[in-house]
Amino acid sequence: MTAIDPTAHLTAEQIEELGRELDAIRDEVIASRGEKDAAYIRKVISAQRKLELVSRGVLLFSFFPPAWLIGTAGLSVAKIMDNMEIGHNILHGQWDWMRDPKIHSTTWEWDHVSPSDQWKHSHNELHHKYTNVIGKDNDLGYGIMRVDEDQRWHPIHLGQPLWNFINACFFEYGIAAYDLELGKNLHKRRRKNPEFRARAKAVGRKIRKQVLKDYVIHPLLSGPSFLTTLAATFTANLVRNIWSHSVIMCGHFPEGVQVFERRSIKGETRGQWYLRQMMGSANISGSKAMHFMTGNLSHQIEHHLFPDLPSNRYAEVAVKVRALFEKYELEYVTGPLPKQVFSAWHKVFRLSLPNKKPKIKTPDREQELVAA
Repeated sequence: MTAIDPTAHLTAEQIEELGRELDAIRDEVIASRGEKDAAYIRKVISAQRKLELVSRGVLLFSFFPPAWLIGTAGLSVAKIMDNMEIGHNILHGQWDWMRDPKIHSTTWEWDHVSPSDQWKHSHNELHHKYTNVIGKDNDLGYGIMRVDEDQRWHPIHLGQPLWNFINACFFEYGIAAYDLELGKNLHKRRRKNPEFRARAKAVGRKIRKQVLKDYVIHPLLSGPSFLTTLAATFTANLVRNIWSHSVIMCGHFPEGVQVFERRSIKGETRGQWYLRQMMGSANISGSKAMHFMTGNLSHQIEHHLFPDLPSNRYAEVAVKVRALFEKYELEYVTGPLPKQVFSAWHKVFRLSLPNKKPKIKTPDREQELVAA
């Protein structure tokens, strides 16, 4: 972490005023939620289920190359929709206001090896609360990467580009391990902890269910197309994993996104929490199709400011949020997908190497907000 603080020009009063303006944006959206929003999510769920059903039907004949290509592409898109625009956002409670027990964060289970209740704890309760706080937000590098120059370098970090690539390919399993905090719980004493054992068994059951569906039942139904259907399902999961990993990397890891020390959030106010979300996230620019396929996490800044607002409203919210960035002279980190992917991976490679320059001591203001 360097002495450069992109928020140093803001007074405490300005930060709290910024928080009040953001609260007003949130309140406006909440007051205007209605049938149009409810119709949107129901339409998306219906379309996803139909696409998955048709794609799996086509893959029953995956022995024929055209059927394999069409079915694999359709299943890949269906899985991305299920994870990104549907599962992730429902589990955030974005649609709980509908009071529909079928589309509620307490009842929804997704096409993912991580049980929804464990994901909600690690993601909603920890990641969104401690966004980009080193040592508190385990989404920051997933516990396997060095994410800031001031973190002590070790030769093992030379391999982090490889670890990150493997994590991308098997991302749903990486998330399940992360939700279990598997790294620190592998110690023999911790493995015997009843709570950990219960959570590990739940993950095991979910993995068996997913494997049975994707790699046993569906291929067996394909008869002579067993092997090609197996390969198609594996490919669809691979595509979904790499896509979701890329979107999340682009939202949290590009150059320009800030990270923070633990002590920087001590006594943090509502306005300071908002400011940390603004400086600790990045967006992806693009078409409506791009925003949809990312689960609207292309509006990562807006999502981190308002994680419980319906995802279909982020585009309109982004216009107002960006205006606040300009008003308070803050950098709105955004760019097209290729640029953000390159930026994130460049940072992964850069931080895998030891620092070339000595660390710069941070000023006293670091205790309020520490920027990378």
